[in-house]
Amino acid sequence: MIIEIPVLLASLGIILLEISEAAAVGIALYAEYGPKSFIFIALGVLPVLILAFTIGIYITYLPVLLIRMLAAFLLLYFGIRLVRSARKSYKREKNGNQNFKEEFSKGVVYTGLTVGAIEAFEASIVLVALMPISYASTVFGTILGLIIVTVAAYILRSQVRKVKQSTMKVAVSGLLLSFGTFWLLETFISISDLLLLPLFMVYFLLIFYLIRVL
Repeated sequence: MIIEIPVLLASLGIILLEISEAAAVGIALYAEYGPKSFIFIALGVLPVLILAFTIGIYITYLPVLLIRMLAAFLLLYFGIRLVRSARKSYKREKNGNQNFKEEFSKGVVYTGLTVGAIEAFEASIVLVALMPISYASTVFGTILGLIIVTVAAYILRSQVRKVKQSTMKVAVSGLLLSFGTFWLLETFISISDLLLLPLFMVYFLLIFYLIRVL
């Protein structure tokens, strides 16, 4: 079995790029919802990747534009819901009640599955193109990328628990709205993933401001 280093690095790179974005949402959700946030992310990611490596080229026939649009509307919906939740959390903290835990279980399930699946799907499009060059190298690159992302998420997970609940909800809602906006725009125009960072900063600052003045 010959390993093609360029193919391995390409598959590793696309996994790190796409799945780390899903892991970022899992880390943010972990602050309040614990390990189940990563479980739902994984349940979104793994089936898509397994399908990519078993049915291969057929995954490219799925309507990616429609998938992105549906995912975008789901995340925008839950992002807006979480903005309201962040505002309530901020008011409770301001009044000295920081132990109240608000239920958002259904939102965590849908958010985790949606983000995990769409990021894995976008990675799979590249992986399918690499498979004919070297299937084994693509598999190894994918596995290595998943291990790196998992270890990094595990290391970072405990740090977010030190952040106030309202601030974490602002961060999570900012992430959801950023992904939702990005995928919605991506259905119409070609844009770079680099847009995610300024989108997140704008949403974070805007939500942070709104929950304090409204």
